[in-house]
Amino acid sequence: MSEPDPAELAGLAGLACALAQEAGEMLWTRRGQVHVVQTKSSPTDVVTEMDRAAEELIRRRLATERPDDSMLGEEGGQTGTGALVRWIVDPLDGTVNYLYGLPDWSVSIAAEVGGTVVAGAVCAPLHRSLYSATAGGGAWLRSAWLDGPQRLACNTGVRLADALVATGFGYESGRRRWQGQVVAEVLPRVRDIRRAGSAALDLCSVAAGRVDGYYERGVHYWDIAAGSLIAREAGAEVAGLAGRPAGESITVAAGQGLFAELHDLLARLDPERDG
Repeated sequence: MSEPDPAELAGLAGLACALAQEAGEMLWTRRGQVHVVQTKSSPTDVVTEMDRAAEELIRRRLATERPDDSMLGEEGGQTGTGALVRWIVDPLDGTVNYLYGLPDWSVSIAAEVGGTVVAGAVCAPLHRSLYSATAGGGAWLRSAWLDGPQRLACNTGVRLADALVATGFGYESGRRRWQGQVVAEVLPRVRDIRRAGSAALDLCSVAAGRVDGYYERGVHYWDIAAGSLIAREAGAEVAGLAGRPAGESITVAAGQGLFAELHDLLARLDPERDG
């Protein structure tokens, strides 16, 4: 499957959607059983047993449905090598929101072929929303509030001064201190700032036109793999600074016109340093 055809892409996207919904439903129904089991980069960067349970559910389903594929998950790392298809999984993006009972958390699943993400899904159970995309096939939203699937298109032609921009912050104190200084410079130059707490949902919000742009330092591949495809298929540009790819150093997303303005503003503020 070097270049998946539309039917193969639809199959990958369909499986990503089904698994994201199943894991999301499990997380929702077991939300009262949340206990922190580990911290990662700092005492505020937590893992719950539900992060692990959701990832294990997805691993089991993939092992049954596509036993020859490999998977990279936030909690369990890489399993399988040499496969044509690799699944990139964040079983619970927005763990702190989930822990506190806030609605902005999601399950993010992407399928990668030859190092390129070709299908993805992001399920936001408390928003009753499922975002999905395939390479070249557009981005879509299925929601309990909509009559059928809705094709997504990001906002275009927005000036920086009129832009609603989403962002996020890291967990290490030095990085957070510098990120606060950066956002203090961005805030007077835009309409306003939003901080939801899930990178996957921030990218989907760009795709759906609920925010105009997004930037964040410190996101991992599993945080943005599906959301980046969804945003791009909705017409947004998703990249790093100075022509580099989106990733942990920084991820920037916005529609035509705004991306360049937001990129240039951030480039002047040195957002890739850690204080």
